[in-house]
Amino acid sequence: MRIVEEFAEFLKTYKVIGLAVAFVMGQATNEFIKALVSDLIMPLVNPLVNTGDWETSTHSIGSIVFKTGHFFSAFLNFFILAIIIFLLIKTFNNAINKTKKIKLKTKK
Repeated sequence: MRIVEEFAEFLKTYKVIGLAVAFVMGQATNEFIKALVSDLIMPLVNPLVNTGDWETSTHSIGSIVFKTGHFFSAFLNFFILAIIIFLLIKTFNNAINKTKKIKLKTKK
């Protein structure tokens, strides 16, 4: 029975459950952002790229080939994800601050 208690303490101390939930949510958010970029944003960008397929476009300098499409796709995914996370955290923090202000007003 001691091992079960130690395992429960381990889970609580290192917040393993919260970490697992965050990991799963991160994966789901990643898939959502990839779909947003590839299905909604890339069709708008494709006509602007000479080669047609945005994510496979390349530029060459001599024998060096730069996979610019892949790079900009990854950058766009990152940028959109960063904006969404920023907006979510900002909204969450605003809600917490409003709750704190309401609690302070009721205590007076």
